[in-house]
This record gives sequence, C-alpha cells and structure tokens, in this order.
Amino acid sequence: MNTFPLLRASSDQRRWLALMVVCLAQLMIVLDTTIVNVALPSIQRDLHFTQGNLTWVINAFLIAFGSFLLLAGRLGDLFGRKRIFLIGVVTFTLASALCGFASSQGLLIAARFVQGIGGALSASVILAIIVTEFPLAEDRAKAMSAYVFVAVAGGSLGLLAGGALTQALNWHWIFFVNLPIGVATFGLGRALLPSDRAVAARQRIDWLGSLLVTLSLMTAVYAIVQATSFGWGSVQVLGFGAVAVALMAAFLALEARIANPIMPLRILRLRGLVGSSAVRGFLVTGMYSTFFLGTLYLEHVRHYSALQTGLAFLPWTVTVGILSLGITARLIGRFGAIRVLLSGLGMVIVGLALLATDGLNTQFFPTIFFAYFAIGLGIGSSFTPLLTIAMANVPAADAGLGSGIVNVSQQVAGAFGLAVLGTIAANHSKGLEAHGHTLASSLIAGYHLAFTIGAGSIVVAIITTLAVLRPLGRRAPAATTLAPAPARAIAPQADRALERQAA
Repeated sequence: MNTFPLLRASSDQRRWLALMVVCLAQLMIVLDTTIVNVALPSIQRDLHFTQGNLTWVINAFLIAFGSFLLLAGRLGDLFGRKRIFLIGVVTFTLASALCGFASSQGLLIAARFVQGIGGALSASVILAIIVTEFPLAEDRAKAMSAYVFVAVAGGSLGLLAGGALTQALNWHWIFFVNLPIGVATFGLGRALLPSDRAVAARQRIDWLGSLLVTLSLMTAVYAIVQATSFGWGSVQVLGFGAVAVALMAAFLALEARIANPIMPLRILRLRGLVGSSAVRGFLVTGMYSTFFLGTLYLEHVRHYSALQTGLAFLPWTVTVGILSLGITARLIGRFGAIRVLLSGLGMVIVGLALLATDGLNTQFFPTIFFAYFAIGLGIGSSFTPLLTIAMANVPAADAGLGSGIVNVSQQVAGAFGLAVLGTIAANHSKGLEAHGHTLASSLIAGYHLAFTIGAGSIVVAIITTLAVLRPLGRRAPAATTLAPAPARAIAPQADRALERQAA
C-alpha cells in the first residue's frame, strides 16, 4: 500500500498539486533568468570576461530558450507532455550544476545554452498541462493566476536571492540553488503529473520542419540580441534577420504541403491565440523596459544595492500575488476577460508615466512606490485574461503547440523590447552627455524616453485588443469548430466567457 499522502490524494487534489509542481518549475526558470544579472560583475572578475563576452552569459540562455519553445511544445503533444516536462527539468538541473562548477568562460556559456534548452522543454508544456488539467473556466482562471504570479514574482525574488547569495557566498551558488528545486520538481512531477498518451508512434515526425523553425527562431533572437552591440542597421543584424525570415518562409511553405506538419497551419486560424499573442508581445515589449531599466535607474542613479533594488520591486510583486489569490479570476468571471485586460493595460501605462517623472532626488514613496504598484496591478490584471483568451479554443491535441506559441511571443517580444528600448535609452544618454549634460541627468533622460516609448507600446496593445480580440466574443461559437470531440465539453464555458467579453 502506498504510504505517501500526496500519492493517495483524490484526482481533484492531485491536479492542484500538479499545478504546484509546474509552477515550481516555472519559478526555477524565472528565478534563474534574473538571479544571474545581479552576479554578472562577480562572474566577470572571477572568469576574466571582457564586457562584450560577458553578455553571452545572458544571451546563450536567451537564444536557446527562445529558439526551442515552439519545437518543445509540439514534442509535448507528440511524445507526451509529462515526459517532455521531466526531461526539461533534468536537463535544466544538470546544466545548472555545470554552470555552478564552471571554471572557464566557454564552459559557463555552453552550460547556459543547455540550460536554455532544458528551460524551453519544461516551460513550453506548462500551459498545456494547466489547460488539460483545468477544463472548467473558473478553475482554469485560478490556475492561470497562480502561474502568472510565479512568472512575475520570480523576477523580483531572483534579484533578492542573487544579491544575497553573491554577497554571502559567491556567484557559483546562484546556480547550485537550482539543484534541490530541480530534484524536488522531478520527484513530485513524476508522482503527481498525469501521464498522457504519445501519438508520435502513429505518424511520421516532421524533423525538417522542426529544424527550420528552430533555426529561424534562433537566428531571429541572435539578430535581436546583437543589435545592442552592433546597431539595428548593421550587417550582422540585417543579415541574420534576413536569414531568419527566409527560414521561416521555408518552414511555412513546408508545413502547408506535408501531411503531418510539426505546426499544423490550422493553429494560426485561432484568432484568440494569435491575437492575444500579438497583444502580449506589445505588453511585454513595454513591460521589460520597466524591469531592466528600472533596475539600472535604482542602482546607477539612486545607488541602491542589489537587495534594496529587489525590495523596491515588492509593490509590483506583492500586488500580483494578491491578485493571483483569485481576485483576477473573479473579475474575469464578473466583467469578462476583455474588460479586465483593458483596465490592466491602462494601469501599466499609468505606472510607466509615473516612472517617466523620476528624477535624481525622487523619493521612493510615493512616486516609485505607486509606479510599481500600478504596474503590478496592470500585470496581474492583464496576463491572466491574455492566457485565458489564448488557450480557450486551442484543440486538446494542439495544446502544447499553443503553449509554445504563447511562450515564443513573450520571449521574442522580451528580447526585442530589451534590445530596442535599451539601445534607445543608451544612445539618448550618450548624446546628452556628449553635449555637456551630467552623467546622472543623461541616464535619467534616457530612461524617461524608454519608459515613454514603452507606454506607447502598451497603447498599441490596447488598440490591438479593441480591434482584434473584442470582436472575437461576438463570433465565439464559430471559433470552437476546430476543437475535437474531447475538447467540446468545455466549449459552452469558453463561449459564455467570450460572450461576456463582448458585452
């Protein structure tokens, strides 16, 4: 007889425990993304990185993670999401150990690349697991809220943990901290995640399409991250960008004419998935400037320590956490996803506008506090309805692919926004400093310009929501025709939710 209480849990309890497992994996990935930023100066001194080579500690992970998300999501549909999830957790954990033991630049960069692959394998199927485990709209909204909280709060936690571990021990421990989390996630995932049937044995795998889409995304992300060093009009960026476009065109042409494509083009007819991904892209483009440039402002202008910077983001993190306790889910049920989304996007604009007024002596309270509070309120009110809309009518057989598309839209937009707004801020600051302005005032002006452009990106997200997503609710019943029989059981709930959106 099984003596472990977790394994004797009812099916309803087990799916909430399964949610805890996938959120633990998401936390590990998000934590690792920001925890490394704080430790970069220590890594540079210890391994003798040049300033240019140091960026590859970040970029190696980013390129691998963004490139493999779409493929990994589809592999989950074909080979089983639980299997792909666990392989990803193992890969990420082993790569973290290699990062921690790295004694050379090459080994650390290579291990970070493998870490990115492991993160993509796990992250790509998390939303698919949530969607299949929580078919009812109300429960799914609660589960999505928990996922959003972990995805957002993990960034602030990474700043705090990175600063504490680097100061108390050394940079190696920012990677070693993943080991117990990874082992626990694998053990709990193996016991609690539902096993799903693999369908790959019954059909040929589109390996050529898999290669083309992965190379296309890898080349595109590489071009984006290189823009910071070489400029958007450089041969490197334009050349690799053109190659990425050509590879994507070849991929789409291939998918349209083969019997078993890795990405069935019917998925692109799901307007909720595609439209919400576009809105998410504009939102993330503006939001990432807040996190990255806001950190630079606090550290370089206000001279906050790493721990103080992490604490400064608590109004954002705590607000998202409170909303994830079911408040956003109830708001969606009461007012509809579209209205909640629009109000959230509006709050992000308010927060960015407040940050654009920060000066050399701006006190944390009230300006910075309320800026991060407003952004937290906006993020907590935006991501959950976006996820709900995106996955509402994705067929069960394509849930992994849909999850991959959602993640790709976020990662590519994040890389793009960081490169564009970071470059704009840096160039504006350099120009002002060259004309005799002080370093501090030049930096502040650069950050203000980036925050303003970020707010403009959110305005575009609002326009896209009104133009693309709001009319979707009036045609919701027709949108469910692509769903196979097993997914039809949740169609009435999805239809009613979409009808409320249009009200």
